[in-house]
Amino acid sequence: QVQLVESGGGLVQPGGSLRLSCAASGFTLDTYAIGWFRQAPGKEREGVSCITGSDGSTYYADSVKGRFTISRDNAKNTVYLQMNSLKPEDTAVYYCAVFTGGSYYYVQSYGYWGQGTQVTVSS
Repeated sequence: QVQLVESGGGLVQPGGSLRLSCAASGFTLDTYAIGWFRQAPGKEREGVSCITGSDGSTYYADSVKGRFTISRDNAKNTVYLQMNSLKPEDTAVYYCAVFTGGSYYYVQSYGYWGQGTQVTVSS
């Protein structure tokens, strides 16, 4: 059974950091591209970052470039999202998902979503 479980969210002050984890089970994620998305209250889910399975290429939304870093630990079957210099507008539920085809930035290109982890950036 394919399953993704996100963790690492929480409350952090502006300028702070968090590291999110996306642990996979039921499949070996090093052969798949994995994406991180977020959804703020009242807004559509948006792509944040993606890492490919073939060569580990990474992609970032303009809003997080230079602040967020995506990585993977194949031995732990886990993908991470290191988030630095957090801003209040980063507040959202963050999800990871398996890329199934199409554009890396589109929600429709992904399946097997995790349950999400809440990130709140506030003083």
